[in-house]
Amino acid sequence: MTAIKHALQRDIFTPNDERLLSIVNVCKAGKKKRNCFLCATVTTERPVQVNVVKVKKSDKGDFYKRQTAWALRDLAVVDAKDAVKESPEFDLHFDKVYKWVASSTVEKNTFISCIWKLNQRYLRKKIDFINVSSQLLEESVPSGENQSVAGGDEEAVDEYQELNAREEQDIEIMMEGCEYAISNAEAFAEKLSRELQVLDGANIQSIMASEKQVNILMKLLDEALKEVDQIELKLSSYEEMLQSVKEQMDQISESNHLIHLSNTNNVKLLSEIEFLVNHMDLAKGHIKALQEGDLTSSRGIEACTNAADALLQCMNVALRPGHDMLHAVKQQQQRFSDLREQFARRLASHLNSVFVQQGHDQSSTLAQHSAELTLPNHHPFHRDLLRYAKLMEWLKNTDYGKYEGLTKNYMDYLSRLYEREIKDFFEVAKIKMTGTTREGKKFATLPRKESAVKQEAESLHGSSGKLTGSTSSLNKLSVQSSGNRRSQSSSLLDMGNMSASDLDVADRTKFDKIFEQVLSELEPLCLAEQDFISKFFKLQQHQSTSGTTTNEVEEMDGVAFSRSYPSGVPQTVSSEKDMIRQMMTKIFRCIEPELNNLIALGDKIDSFNSLYMLVKMSHHVWTAQNVDPASFLSTTLGNVLVTVKRNFDKCISNQMKQMDEVKISKKSKVGILPFVAEFEEFAALAESIFKNAERRGDLDKAYIKLIRAVFDSVEKVANESQKTPRDVVMMENFHHIFATLSRLKISCLEAEKKEAKQKYTDHLQSYVIYSLGQPLEKLNHFFEGVEARVAQGIREEEVSYQLAFNKQELRKVIKEYPGKEVKKGLDNLYKKVDKHLCEEENLLQVVWHSMQDEFIRQYKHFEGLIARCYPGSGITMEFTIQDILDYCSSIAQSH
Repeated sequence: MTAIKHALQRDIFTPNDERLLSIVNVCKAGKKKRNCFLCATVTTERPVQVNVVKVKKSDKGDFYKRQTAWALRDLAVVDAKDAVKESPEFDLHFDKVYKWVASSTVEKNTFISCIWKLNQRYLRKKIDFINVSSQLLEESVPSGENQSVAGGDEEAVDEYQELNAREEQDIEIMMEGCEYAISNAEAFAEKLSRELQVLDGANIQSIMASEKQVNILMKLLDEALKEVDQIELKLSSYEEMLQSVKEQMDQISESNHLIHLSNTNNVKLLSEIEFLVNHMDLAKGHIKALQEGDLTSSRGIEACTNAADALLQCMNVALRPGHDMLHAVKQQQQRFSDLREQFARRLASHLNSVFVQQGHDQSSTLAQHSAELTLPNHHPFHRDLLRYAKLMEWLKNTDYGKYEGLTKNYMDYLSRLYEREIKDFFEVAKIKMTGTTREGKKFATLPRKESAVKQEAESLHGSSGKLTGSTSSLNKLSVQSSGNRRSQSSSLLDMGNMSASDLDVADRTKFDKIFEQVLSELEPLCLAEQDFISKFFKLQQHQSTSGTTTNEVEEMDGVAFSRSYPSGVPQTVSSEKDMIRQMMTKIFRCIEPELNNLIALGDKIDSFNSLYMLVKMSHHVWTAQNVDPASFLSTTLGNVLVTVKRNFDKCISNQMKQMDEVKISKKSKVGILPFVAEFEEFAALAESIFKNAERRGDLDKAYIKLIRAVFDSVEKVANESQKTPRDVVMMENFHHIFATLSRLKISCLEAEKKEAKQKYTDHLQSYVIYSLGQPLEKLNHFFEGVEARVAQGIREEEVSYQLAFNKQELRKVIKEYPGKEVKKGLDNLYKKVDKHLCEEENLLQVVWHSMQDEFIRQYKHFEGLIARCYPGSGITMEFTIQDILDYCSSIAQSH
């Protein structure tokens, strides 16, 4: 280790003007054993710097290199791990903790002891030594390789002085002056010793020669000391004087500080008092207004409103910490609470009186409206109460209990008032509706023309401009005359019992206007009341904050409702909207049952009314939902619309049921079936009613159901018909249906229109072929036999050799049908066709023309067979195509 120490001193530390004091061979704890040396060093120049240096042996040679150096002043803690048990491990805490394992415990203890001594000398015990034995810190390291560190550390450091550059230069000059300085060192040393002795003697003589000057100097020093003592005495007296001044200045400073603190406290106190006076002082005028203010005049209401706002501001002032503990503040707060309670009680009592008085005043006007189909106007009542809106807001913010009480009382008074008004209003409407029925007891019996329906629709559409923006003032085509007639059929079409031609246009127009006026009166009434409730009770109708609204559409019994669910809206807005809806529901709780009763009456008067009411109600629901989908009016009208839609569906179902149950006479020809004619009138009426209506989809669904029922019922009646051939029944009725659908141009029934046309064409052809087989029956049977033989494989030119179909038989059959006989047969056929067909559809000429064409086709067919099967025979029919045309024309003209 000594050799390593000398090598390190020579190679690493001497070039850096450092001296190596202690060394320990270590490796890092917990890692691969790679040895290095920790060295404790001091610099040779002052001020002395103490370092801990990490030295590592190079892998590529037998030399050492300096790796890391730490200043000893940066060392915070030396941890020996265990003060009792010997362990080679120790930690050094610099900027981080370095864990080391020494090669031996002795080296570790020697190194820690050296660090302790350097700490004592240079750092004044700055480093903390933990888990280090106290004996190790006190004992001196024995002589040996570390003797210079143990006992003579300080002396060694002081005695050893390396030569500086100037000293080295002087020595070199001195050695150059002596020729044997290097060759004879002893002689050179003796020479130096002699010269040193000479210099020491000269120094002693100089000292002895300067004794006199020394004595003089000592005398001067003694005098100087006396002067110093005098100066010290004066300074002491000055210090005593200054000490007195200092004490006085301290007292003045403390007094000034107390004065400044007192002024600061006074300013703060004044600020607090001004704050309380400014924010918690209510003017006498406001107090008087709250206690005795007139709540009936506009000026008094305004004064009370201002006073209530001022009181609220005083009560809601944000007190600073500690204010609530002041007795005056508590008294003022109690006074404010008493004023608030007193005024709230007085305001609630007055408003309750206003509600009651207004209810009595409004009731007195009911008699004026009893004979008219109008609802009383509540605008004056709302205008008077809106003067108290700000006071209601104040009451809502200060005393919610009394606010809720006023809300309940308002709903109680107004619900009774509106119930009387609305019931009287609906009673007048019912009287006018039933009066419409009573006035229409006499019905016309003449057939109703399509022009009458068109004229009626135009007249009713012309009056729609007088109403409140609904689809139109719609047709009413089925107001029936009496209870007996109504009991026979409550259906939309009254299959076989009555025709829509029995209805009176004026009565239906009157019913239409009555129902529209009912809805037009209710709608502004509800909207005005809802708007008033929102303003008077300070409730938000619509969301005022930004946010999306999700609309969900629900369908019940085919009726679509839009329900709104706010998203991102504060809960208070939603709850206030719910409160408005609840208040409206309680106030107008009688509207929905009264509307349902009115609808039931209208349906009882005439089930056609369900069409009108469906369109009217749908338009009003659509209008209300555009304003507010979740409002009371929208919800109520939507519920009533469900009832109307059910009545409409029930009406359609009854008609389909009656179609299945229809019976026809066995003794008379069928003609156009009643439900086919009624479907025509229903479709014409419905198209006029539902023109541009929102509920067109419901009508299209009803069309599909009804037309399929009509088709099935026509088939059923045709199969059961005994008097009229099946083809005639099918032909006439499907022709009528096709003509109706073509005229009305109902887009959803295009497929049914094509189907009706096809059925009409097919049955017309079938009837013509069946009927023409009778006038030339024998001739027809003869040629059928000829065709049968050809079909069996006999050549056409050989058919004449068959016994039953030879030329003589052919001539015999042809002679039975001369022109006169053919004309007679055609005349009988015309009469029979005329007997089968009905006059209403006017298809006789169409059928006769088709028969003429079919007869000519058969004639040409017969001639063709004669030419092919009997060539060269010269056999021809006894009449020509021109004869057939003449016969048919003369027969048609004669009839």
